[in-house]
Amino acid sequence: MTCPSSSSFGLILLLIGYTAAGPESDLQPRAVRSSACQEHMNLHNRLDVVEKTVEDTVEKLEAELAALLETIEAPKWRPLLDNTGQTAVDILEDPVQIN
Repeated sequence: MTCPSSSSFGLILLLIGYTAAGPESDLQPRAVRSSACQEHMNLHNRLDVVEKTVEDTVEKLEAELAALLETIEAPKWRPLLDNTGQTAVDILEDPVQIN
């Protein structure tokens, strides 16, 4: 059983804290606050969907890149890549210098 004086003392401290905080003059009606909270939650839900979509896209791109690299490193493409350090065709070379 609690002592009545300690619970009364706690209640008095609670009331003092409430009155010291002062009235909230800019407090919006419950419907407006609820609407703002719902909009906030909707925004977070949409951001979660966007984040999930981006993560899925990155995973797919990583898988495609790995498959492309594996294909390029396949034995049938190896002769085109291993040309003693030079490429078979230099796309940046001036066409006049080739002849």
